[in-house]
Amino acid sequence: MNLRKRLASVSVVALFASVSAASAIDYRGGPSAFGDWRTDSPGLTRKIGPEDVAAPLASPSAANRSKVVPKPADAKLQTMPGFKVEPFATGLQGARVMRFAPNGDIFLSQSRPDGKIAVIRPAKSGDKPEAVETFAQGLKDAYGIAFYPPGPNPKWVYVGMEGKVIRFPYKAGDMKASGAPETVISDLATGGSHWTRDISFSPDGKTLYVAVGSSGNVAADMGPKPDIAKWEKSHAFGAAWDKEEWRAAVLTYTPDGKDKKIYATGVRNCSGLTVQPGTGTVFCATNERDLLGDNTPPDYITSVKKGGFYGWPWYYIGSNEDDRPGGGPRPDLKGKVIVPDVLVQPHSAPLGLAFNPGGMFPAEWKGDGFAALHGSWNRSLHTGYKIVRLPAKNGKFTGEYQDFVMGFTAGDENVWGRPVGVTFAPDGSLLFTDDGNGTIYRVTYAKPQTAANAKAK
Repeated sequence: MNLRKRLASVSVVALFASVSAASAIDYRGGPSAFGDWRTDSPGLTRKIGPEDVAAPLASPSAANRSKVVPKPADAKLQTMPGFKVEPFATGLQGARVMRFAPNGDIFLSQSRPDGKIAVIRPAKSGDKPEAVETFAQGLKDAYGIAFYPPGPNPKWVYVGMEGKVIRFPYKAGDMKASGAPETVISDLATGGSHWTRDISFSPDGKTLYVAVGSSGNVAADMGPKPDIAKWEKSHAFGAAWDKEEWRAAVLTYTPDGKDKKIYATGVRNCSGLTVQPGTGTVFCATNERDLLGDNTPPDYITSVKKGGFYGWPWYYIGSNEDDRPGGGPRPDLKGKVIVPDVLVQPHSAPLGLAFNPGGMFPAEWKGDGFAALHGSWNRSLHTGYKIVRLPAKNGKFTGEYQDFVMGFTAGDENVWGRPVGVTFAPDGSLLFTDDGNGTIYRVTYAKPQTAANAKAK
């Protein structure tokens, strides 16, 4: 057995050991990891490597936008043994990002059509809301939410919007804003197809991270290449220019909106910006580019290194070159592109990302990531529309991802839900949003009984 196969075998054995014996695992690596919604199955685990990336247009580029329909009468969400998925709250049009306040209230961005922040107070049972209030409204494209300072007693609620970051004064228990918002950052790029602005603070509260997506797919309309040495000195390694200046990047500011810097570049659209608890490592759930075929290139979820370059618009998943961007090729960047931690089926559109703090799910899953895949449009047969688990070991993803909650598809054209935000409640249950039909779902776990355990009782 060669080294690569031996390492893959070790990884698979470790994954099997981490999952309840009640769950049968279907493991698919390499080309077999690709597929569509019809191949999804609770517990199915995929691992895509850089060597598995298909050549550009190995299959034609297809437009197949999903039609969101009401939940069919016979539709049912599926998950793994021992888990249960139930609606937590409904009627929340445009539900996107969720963040738990230290007192246990849920802050929710409802980005469109009107833009507002809602506050949901869970009942003591944890399985339904006790109260729902509008904290603030009239916030065009409200998306990311963060509390400052970090810890048990924040004084502000920050909200990321397309062109700016604002903050509201806050004290524990507020369900309506007690004062007018203050604009903290006003220079975020606007226009183009990527409007989400996710935000997060470093654990020490000294750094505000802001994700800004590219203005489009391939930066085809960038102007002539500037003096690269001067450009990168004033911006960052791999930074694009013209309409893409300060875009396709993770930016940093001080909490008062000063000292703007680029933290990482070439991240086409980091919609799920998350700081890993305990380590302070920045993570992104990223939508890669389109129009290169059904299986090119993978989307990804990854830790993000300071000063790192992740390829867009000139390269993807390592040294795979894209010859479409304007401004000319960048052979100087070849070999300097960081390969992401977890490659996800192309066009799945990963959005929200959260880490399991423990407390309810299997003990072996503590520290694992969970991500929402919003679902494809640029693929002949749909993929995504589900929640996946990202196994981790010693705080680092193993590279696999596992189907966890699925069932939102209704044939090859229709879907009745599109997952977006993911978070964990204080009791360890998982909540996720669906902006297709405005619902928050709750996933709980009770260890499945074995025949021996049932007999003993």
